[in-house]
Amino acid sequence: MKIILCMKQVPLKDAQLKIADDQLWVEESNLNFEINESDHYGLEAALRLKEAHGGEVIVVSIGPARAKQAIQQALAKGADRAIHVTHEKPIMDPFIAAKLLAAAIKPENPDLILTGLQSDDTGFGQTGVVLAELLGLPHATLVMEIQVQDGKLKINQSGLAAIRYATIKGIMAAKKKPQQDVSAASLGVDLAQGQINFQKLYVPVKTKKTQMLTGDAKAVAKELAEKLKNEAKVI
Repeated sequence: MKIILCMKQVPLKDAQLKIADDQLWVEESNLNFEINESDHYGLEAALRLKEAHGGEVIVVSIGPARAKQAIQQALAKGADRAIHVTHEKPIMDPFIAAKLLAAAIKPENPDLILTGLQSDDTGFGQTGVVLAELLGLPHATLVMEIQVQDGKLKINQSGLAAIRYATIKGIMAAKKKPQQDVSAASLGVDLAQGQINFQKLYVPVKTKKTQMLTGDAKAVAKELAEKLKNEAKVI
């Protein structure tokens, strides 16, 4: 079984973020990065399937040179090889990310492709399902467990699987595992033809406003419901 795991490197959760001067991303010079949390679980699922049924696990990641660190961690945990789609600027559009992944993955003709639920930085949660559509493959989301039975996949969409940590032996072995670098420009994807027009990244200004509602209980309840729906947009 050939399993592809799509993985992303993101800033540490407790990182102090600062908007870059161009207001299109954060300043990365003083940031540390890690593997996206939900991608850890995707990797664990891939490795368990490999252990149960044989085959190989291939990690595919888009990003600049720093993404090598995350790729190396995945190889140390047990992935067999990696494809690094090199691109220096962050890909903010899930459609473009999915097209790049599809172009890199298609020649591999995998039996199964796994992605995390969403990235911890942008949180769109769209890349995986768009990737499936581009490749013409069925997909299932929020999967926590996968079993192979009679040539079919049985999935569990509740609970969390425990993830493993890299061993010293795994870390040493990862240095010898093959890593293929593929430039985003070589994949024939027009990076300008995205589906999101990203204007500006900014920190929302916090404002406090208190409004007192008066009148009988029925009228106040009706007015409150309308404000929660139309102004606060929480219902």
